Amino acid sequence: MPFNRTQPHNDLPLLPPAAELESKAILKQAIAANRALANLRGLAGQIPNQGMLINSITLQEARLSSEIENIVTTNDELYRADADADGKTDPHTKEVLRYRQALHHGFAALRERPLTTNLFIEIAQLIKQTGIGIRAIPGTALKNERGEVVYTPPVGEAVIRDKLSNLEQFIHAEDDIDPLIKMAVLHYQFEAIHPFPDGNGRTGRILNLLYLVQQGLMDIPVLFLSRYIIAHKRDYYLGLQKVTEEQDWEGWVLFMLRAVESTSQQTFDQVQRILALMEEVRSRVQAEAATIYSKDLVEVIFRHPYTKIQFLVDANIAKRQTASTYLQTLAGIGVLREYKAGREKYYINDALLQELTR
Repeated sequence: MPFNRTQPHNDLPLLPPAAELESKAILKQAIAANRALANLRGLAGQIPNQGMLINSITLQEARLSSEIENIVTTNDELYRADADADGKTDPHTKEVLRYRQALHHGFAALRERPLTTNLFIEIAQLIKQTGIGIRAIPGTALKNERGEVVYTPPVGEAVIRDKLSNLEQFIHAEDDIDPLIKMAVLHYQFEAIHPFPDGNGRTGRILNLLYLVQQGLMDIPVLFLSRYIIAHKRDYYLGLQKVTEEQDWEGWVLFMLRAVESTSQQTFDQVQRILALMEEVRSRVQAEAATIYSKDLVEVIFRHPYTKIQFLVDANIAKRQTASTYLQTLAGIGVLREYKAGREKYYINDALLQELTR
């Protein structure tokens, strides 16, 4: 009997899948993906201030993950809003910033507790800024661009919670499945359960990163999986659909492993370029503005592409007047660009901004 896309998928199979998850092709791709991710982890550990990676790079992951859901903002608006504390920006930008807030929350939570349904709920609530919970009302259906139903997730809060409980057990099971393969499986299962009225895609993509951290494959959640998904959006959704309708686990796992390999290499290359850029700026400031040079000052202007006087004050580098002089000096030698928006003055690290948004 063919799969009925319009009927709730309450018989969604529990994990682990009955299918073969360690075919020759999967194991070969898993080796390549693990190698690329290990290289990224090693390089990220060399960053003198990892706050730069967690703040600026994860903001791009937040932007791209939200873009998958047609929540679009400009890089200028995003980084400017992130530099401000007043929250005055457009709704789409606020939603992207909430994604990163949710990622930060999950990352911090992992220090005290593992991935659980309760943490899933907290992440979704932060993304949506509502008291969102497990779906209790039927009627949810996923549609394509033509308005046709392509999938109807399970209905009934008890059914959904049972499947989430099974997902938790799979996540924490002590088995011999490669963690990257398990990540691909748990991502499909979470999206198929579709536990929330909204925010499932973004929550699921955050869970990917948190799972890699929990498994010790990453120390900080910096991986641009959303960049790969956007570039291969049709294959992403087709892969999910083929698992549901044809149990094609191999195709799906291979897609996700390629995503990890590709984005690990891209992020590795980007971090290398940022490190080289930091070294170039450090040498330049020492040569052209030696009286204000400090390692901490260079790190602050690379922590965020839009620097403000208050950032230097908060980092205990200088009082306001001296901090202003420092930033004006850096603008004078071309390291930063002074930019005024209303009453607010920013000092933009154009080279960093260009690198983060390329």
